Amino acid sequence: MSPPEGPTREGPFWDAMEGRTPPPPAAVTLGFKLLEIDPDRGTIRVQFEGKREFLNPMGVVQGGFVAAMLDDTLGPALVCTLPPGHFAPTIELKVNFIKPAPLGVLIGEGRLVARGGTIAFLAGELRTAGGELVATATATARIVTTAPR
Repeated sequence: MSPPEGPTREGPFWDAMEGRTPPPPAAVTLGFKLLEIDPDRGTIRVQFEGKREFLNPMGVVQGGFVAAMLDDTLGPALVCTLPPGHFAPTIELKVNFIKPAPLGVLIGEGRLVARGGTIAFLAGELRTAGGELVATATATARIVTTAPR
């Protein structure tokens, strides 16, 4: 099976990215804000908000929220390259926690590393607003066709 044709800025993904529809609830919870997206290169830069509700007993953002932010960075780096009617659920995510994530703005950068017919490999980082590296991640995603709505 050959990879799907290139992206167009249509469909539910682009409707959410370009503000025509509300973002998914998980993205809202994480404070997701699109900063840059390049479907031709398969790259994305997004902003998240490390909220008080995300803090662990040590007073830093709990690792599960950091992982969710990275997942919500890497997935869209791939999905932006796909045509309407395709989605890419994560089938594996590996996170390396470098330093504690503080309250406030966190910036995710993700990129498509390689893509075959139905499997893609992704990588990215999460940093503080000041540029300090908080965590890195790699992921594998499966490209699927979505059912029409």
